[in-house]
Amino acid sequence: MSIEFDGFDIEVFLRDFWQKQPLLIRNAWACWSNPLEPDELAGLACEEWVESRLITHSPNSLELEHGPLAERRFRELGKEPWTLLVQAVDHHVPAVAALLEPFRFIPNWRIDDVMVSYAVDGAGVGPHFDQYDVFLIQGLGRRRWRLGQVCDHTTELLPHDDLRLLANFDPIDEWVLEPGDILYVPPRVAHNGIAVGDDCMTYSIGFRTPSRRELIANWSESLLAELEDDDRYGDPALSLQQNPGEISDEAIARLHALSVEGALDRDAFARWFGRYITEPKNPEVDWRPQEAINLEEVCHLVDQHVPLLRNPASRFSFIRQPPGSLLLFVDGECFRCTSETASFAERLCAQESVVVAPDKVTPPTMELVFELLNNGSVAFDRES
Repeated sequence: MSIEFDGFDIEVFLRDFWQKQPLLIRNAWACWSNPLEPDELAGLACEEWVESRLITHSPNSLELEHGPLAERRFRELGKEPWTLLVQAVDHHVPAVAALLEPFRFIPNWRIDDVMVSYAVDGAGVGPHFDQYDVFLIQGLGRRRWRLGQVCDHTTELLPHDDLRLLANFDPIDEWVLEPGDILYVPPRVAHNGIAVGDDCMTYSIGFRTPSRRELIANWSESLLAELEDDDRYGDPALSLQQNPGEISDEAIARLHALSVEGALDRDAFARWFGRYITEPKNPEVDWRPQEAINLEEVCHLVDQHVPLLRNPASRFSFIRQPPGSLLLFVDGECFRCTSETASFAERLCAQESVVVAPDKVTPPTMELVFELLNNGSVAFDRES
């Protein structure tokens, strides 16, 4: 299956639809092939290091179970509708990770993961809305999607301990998606998907939308970690006040400056954000090679023109610096790159596979490759 869309106009989409209105894309690929079998998805849901959920229908509500799930749990499911949801499947299945490539017209740092759902006839997760953009790719079977109103923090939700379900859902549009179809849903648009027949699989590509609260909280936490306790307020030019109860304008100005000085450092914020936004989604999973790779082996593989592959679970982004240099951020780490190493870092962020030219590689580039390999962020494609 080609990873490129068939006849999709990116500029029109960004201008008219992105974060503005839903879009149904029929037959997005010239030849669609479902990249994952239902049994493989169930197997992932049984693993401790994979986030999964099982939603079952009871007569009056939906019930949620968190994974890992025991294999026997699937045999115990009765005739009532049920849905299996597995997060970050792209981290574990290269064919699912390939689904992200056509969406690289959205910056890397915005892409979250690919969640895969499997549902039997009549099953769904209920009417809800998300705070992020999502592309819903129909992989197997059919699903009826209904889209409704735009929601916000005042939208009434049903009382439920685990699920954020809408108390009122007013469908406006309705489509049945076939394999290879895509539905784009902007943030806060209410939607509800119900499987039409068994063996319904949907691939949900979600995007990150940091909230103001999230940014302020985490940026402040980073600043606090670097502050010394003896960096305190001082007023050596204190003058006599008419009323000792007054907090003077001069004191407020000094206190305000003391509080926000570091927070207004744009370059420091950029460096923090690059590290923060590329932190691994599942940091508890160790992707480092079982045995450290030595420099001699790296040089040999580079000389053989063996391509480097990005780890699908790793996040790559960069911020340009003065001409010819940049800051490369990979899995929460920052690497300062200049000249040829900066060009290599750009290619590494843009391409799934990169060949290091042995006649052009410099020691700083080789050092970067060596560190990324032993961090598990990249690996040589030894099968190529």
